[in-house]
Amino acid sequence: MLLKQIFPVDKIYVPVKRMKTLEPAKVEAIAESILEEGQKTPIRLRAGKDRFVLVEGLHRLEAVKALGEETIEGCLVNARLH
Repeated sequence: MLLKQIFPVDKIYVPVKRMKTLEPAKVEAIAESILEEGQKTPIRLRAGKDRFVLVEGLHRLEAVKALGEETIEGCLVNARLH
């Protein structure tokens, strides 16, 4: 089981390839949901050099940013390249 932690939004790097999949309408819907119910699902990150790299949860991350939040709930994973 992964341990939920709080991460500073400004220390999370989103790979360019992943950023290309961003859907603004989805971000808006998730932001509304977070306002009403809070963040239900943590994002997934891996440790990088002096930052964290987003593995999963781009729309949740962007929704939290749009809401002006400085932190987000997430889990650290050991992501290995295959």
